[in-house]
Amino acid sequence: MEGVIGILLSLGLLMYLAYRGISVIILAPVLAMLAVVFAGEGSQMLGIYTQIFMTKMGSFAIKYFPIFLLGAIFGKLMEDSGSAMVIAKSIINKLGIKHASLAIVTACGLLTYGGVSVFVVAFAVYPLAAALFKEGNLPKRFIPATIALGAFTFTMTCLPGTSQIHNIIPASYFGTDMYAAPVVGLCAGFTMMFGGLWWINLRIKKYQAEGYGENHTNEPVIMADHHLPSLWVALLPIVVVVLANFLFQKMWIPSWDTGYLASDKFGQMDVNKVKSIWSMIMALILAVGTVIMFSWSKFTDVNGTMTKGAMGSMLPTFNTASEVGYGGTIASLGAFLLVKDAVINVSPGNPLISEVLAVNVLAGITGSASGGLTIALEALGSTYAQLAEQFSINPEWMHRLASMASGGFDSLPHNGAVITLLTICGLSHKQSYKDIFMVSLVIPVSITVVTVGILSLFFV
Repeated sequence: MEGVIGILLSLGLLMYLAYRGISVIILAPVLAMLAVVFAGEGSQMLGIYTQIFMTKMGSFAIKYFPIFLLGAIFGKLMEDSGSAMVIAKSIINKLGIKHASLAIVTACGLLTYGGVSVFVVAFAVYPLAAALFKEGNLPKRFIPATIALGAFTFTMTCLPGTSQIHNIIPASYFGTDMYAAPVVGLCAGFTMMFGGLWWINLRIKKYQAEGYGENHTNEPVIMADHHLPSLWVALLPIVVVVLANFLFQKMWIPSWDTGYLASDKFGQMDVNKVKSIWSMIMALILAVGTVIMFSWSKFTDVNGTMTKGAMGSMLPTFNTASEVGYGGTIASLGAFLLVKDAVINVSPGNPLISEVLAVNVLAGITGSASGGLTIALEALGSTYAQLAEQFSINPEWMHRLASMASGGFDSLPHNGAVITLLTICGLSHKQSYKDIFMVSLVIPVSITVVTVGILSLFFV
């Protein structure tokens, strides 16, 4: 029982101290060792740290660092070339003030689906959202929720083929690809989108009389049109990354001779375990090349932009990798068997329910969708894969639900993306968090629960 108390105490401190702004890179090893001490394994602390924590942390970084690196470089190139700005501006101008929230959500969704970091999307779309809301005299405090709906929800976790890391991670655990459960993902994704739009439009209509407001901070300066690339040049890299990713996964990689992976040299690897990573690496390389080639004249310093992108990939990579190391350490403790059994036995005959619960809880505790997802699957992924086979559940459903669940409780107030978004918009939690909470937590979690219920009713 002391071991279980140690795990719960460790998780509680991780959530609280991360909320207080302490880096997860610092917290993860310290709090993992706290759990080790409570489990009565303190004499093995150094061995656990070097052979379990660091091994798990390193293996994640080795596997996914190319995705973080190339994704960050691609996002920075899209930002500095003005491509992200012109895509957002074109959509917003096309739909206009009458459909302001839909225009912003669509712009964010297109960029996020194409692989642009949610942080870059927030920076790119906010100036245009502010201009649109100001022109329509709509309350500024609803801008963060609108951006969050487009960037943090359906295009991040639901839509099949989305290039976000949350859709890539489950593939290696369930032997699936990024297009897993397309019907489930599309139905849930568009329900999230329209549910969120309904809420935002309802709130804007209710408080429209208060207007845009005055004395706001961080009011943006919009890039002049003559500095922006044409729309087709801006869209081309997004088309390349989506199309190339599909072709590599569905056509090209399956046609390659990958039998060599079965040898000891390559760890007797099944190509399905790495297909999603390979395809995303190749797609991002082609997309990066496309941005540079067609927007060369828009850059003042391509090398500087790529360097900033590369440096920007380090923190999210090691934040998430540290959380994986933490999860691997917790999973190695004898006391974790009790926690594991408790989660699985929430619904012994339905692993869909326990998987969604585990991912959501851990995403909430860590304040990170990718962190909670990786901790849950690192600890329980093989178990859920076995249960899916045991109960004849389509592994693609396990993949899609794991991804969807990661985008629920992660949006608690201590979430880094939420804090960054509010900072960009110059607004506070008090002003805007209630609506972020509704569109990126309450509605996604509710739809995920309904999806689990439907799948359980008809298919499990």
